[in-house]
Amino acid sequence: MKNKFTLKLSVYLIPVLLTMMIASCKKDHNVKIAEPGKYENGFFVVNEGWFGHGTGTVSFFDYAKGTLTDSIFTKENPGKTLDPATSSLEFGTVYNHKLYLLSKAGGPLVVTDDLSLKEIGRIAAATSNDWRAFVGIDNNTGLVSTGDGIYPLNLQNVTLGGKISGVDGEVGDLIKAGNYIFALSQSNGVVVLNATTYAVVKTIPGLEVAFARSKDGAIWAAGGAQLVRIDPATLVVQAITVPFTVNGSWGAWHPGSITASTTENAIFIAKNGPYSGGTQIYKYTAANAASFTTPFVTVPAGKEMYGAGLAYNEKLNQLVVNTVKSGYGTNYSVNDLYFYDPSSGAQSKDISYTGYYFPATFVFH
Repeated sequence: MKNKFTLKLSVYLIPVLLTMMIASCKKDHNVKIAEPGKYENGFFVVNEGWFGHGTGTVSFFDYAKGTLTDSIFTKENPGKTLDPATSSLEFGTVYNHKLYLLSKAGGPLVVTDDLSLKEIGRIAAATSNDWRAFVGIDNNTGLVSTGDGIYPLNLQNVTLGGKISGVDGEVGDLIKAGNYIFALSQSNGVVVLNATTYAVVKTIPGLEVAFARSKDGAIWAAGGAQLVRIDPATLVVQAITVPFTVNGSWGAWHPGSITASTTENAIFIAKNGPYSGGTQIYKYTAANAASFTTPFVTVPAGKEMYGAGLAYNEKLNQLVVNTVKSGYGTNYSVNDLYFYDPSSGAQSKDISYTGYYFPATFVFH
């Protein structure tokens, strides 16, 4: 009887349990599930904008579509701008899933969600603003470089703190490694700060282009006729001779034309002119003594790099390069986004587009 009863009970319970499971699944199916971010599967191009004619813009390259879409910040934030038109949007980076956009010459500092581009905070445009770069320190604090020193930024309410002592004048690129923050100063070269106290612990003069972080964790910068490797733990500096003059961008600052691979200990650096973009990219690897003797990439004839000009895309293991047509005037409206193999230097893709964008730098998730 017990077995018959158990069997009979099971006959009645199983349909009931199945019905409950199906109902539960239907209910769960109606729960809103977070979809991938609109701007997740690709990278950003930060554009200066045409000085005096319009503000800077943010473009997005979509991996799946293979297309570049312009002005995504203003499209996602109706009524909000990056004005004034006399400012230059020069820098962007992603930190803790937020995109930080910084403008020179009176523009705003804007924070957005990095997947939706919806604005979540800003320091409003003001004539006294002259932003350069941003680096995150922890969940609450970051540092911003400016035309006059470095300032802490409260990441919770997007407000600026008092100027950090010991670093004056124009400061550009910033990077954090271990217990130190590395800053590129126009007057002092690379300035190394304690990441906790912000006290200056070392300066490395003569450097004008920065920064790259190689696969082994070393920090790299360059200037004059040298490329330098900085050990982020000991701060020991190793200098490598460069077969050309490394020119910085002070006076019309943009992020440094230097980047590094994450699959090999390789550094890529552009051979830029004093006041213009270059046409050649060199690749340095310590394992290959001849790696610096000839250009690794030469952009197509009639084109030259603009702004930072190059960056390494870790996700796709590609070297991305932006150019304008060489010359002046309407030539600046002719743009190309090139993709190169970082091992062979072979070009794999070219996206041509028209408009006075003046691309400054790339931003990756």
